[in-house]
Amino acid sequence: MRKKKFKYAESAPKSSPVKDIPSGENSTLDPPEYEIQRDKAIRVIQRSWKRHVDIQVFKYYRELINFHNQGLPHILLKHVNPREADILDPGAGVFIRFRLGGITFPPNIYYKIFTHRPVVDLCASSPKDYTHEAQRQLVPRQRHNHHPVVHDDRSSWYKRVENNGWRVLAGKISHFGDTITQDTSAKKFEYKHTKLLRWQDVEKRKKLRKIEWFKKMYEEGILRARTGHKETALLVEKSTYGMMCVVKQLGADHIAEWEVDELLEWTNALNFDEYINGWKTIGSSQSSEYVKDERLLLSRHNPCEASQLTQEDSQFVTNSSGLHPQISNIIKSDHSSDCVRMPYGNSSSGRYCINN
Repeated sequence: MRKKKFKYAESAPKSSPVKDIPSGENSTLDPPEYEIQRDKAIRVIQRSWKRHVDIQVFKYYRELINFHNQGLPHILLKHVNPREADILDPGAGVFIRFRLGGITFPPNIYYKIFTHRPVVDLCASSPKDYTHEAQRQLVPRQRHNHHPVVHDDRSSWYKRVENNGWRVLAGKISHFGDTITQDTSAKKFEYKHTKLLRWQDVEKRKKLRKIEWFKKMYEEGILRARTGHKETALLVEKSTYGMMCVVKQLGADHIAEWEVDELLEWTNALNFDEYINGWKTIGSSQSSEYVKDERLLLSRHNPCEASQLTQEDSQFVTNSSGLHPQISNIIKSDHSSDCVRMPYGNSSSGRYCINN
């Protein structure tokens, strides 16, 4: 009996371990197929969560610069770039504009200094290269014998480099520098010496920007006829298609600006002028020309102590939540104005306080 029992044990087949098969709706799936479906579901959940986090981060950064013409520029620049804040002239009409940018996410905050006043450029009044051979006076041999004259291709003419690009707002300085800052700072402008040519260039840039706006909305399918009449809607669509064909084949110079304005009025597109005005004011500070002249005042407090905030500064501190966290934290912590020693004055200690 023992021998038969031993033989029976040897001849018995070995049973393979049974894997856990999911119950419910997925019970009909094979284990490999179930693993594939589970991995897909995990990836969908991860992408959805990452998308949600990225959207919330972008909304946070967008709210940081979501203010219109708020904040005094000299106070902002004092905490952003103290070196340039010392040479800021209120009469220059300076204002600061903040934007989001960069090639990584989350985006960086960039700032740029603008002015409403005209900038005097001495070299722009005569941009020629007077050392070039074509600028020399012709001798009689060249003038009467019709010798070929060297042509000036204007490659060596003066071109303005403002060196005022978009600079990144960061607490640390990068050794390699920011690419957007380098590209925007080294940008050259062909500044015309006559006012009429400059005005024509401005109008041309406005026209090209409006056509690019119209073209982008047409490619995204946003343009629709505002009227419910079928024949009028068909005419608007044909006119839009014809204008896009002219822009692609002949260029934007063959289209008048009033044609673009007329088509934009017949469509449900956004108002371009209102969009540009809103884009120029968003993320911008006040102009320095609105700063009161009575900024140098005698301190009512002890000259050895810092004076208190004025009403404007207190309002600015309360409204500084729309700025970058680094700026708002610095401004909130800096409640006192700077005391400057003046050589003359009625005060016995010779100290005056600048109430920014």
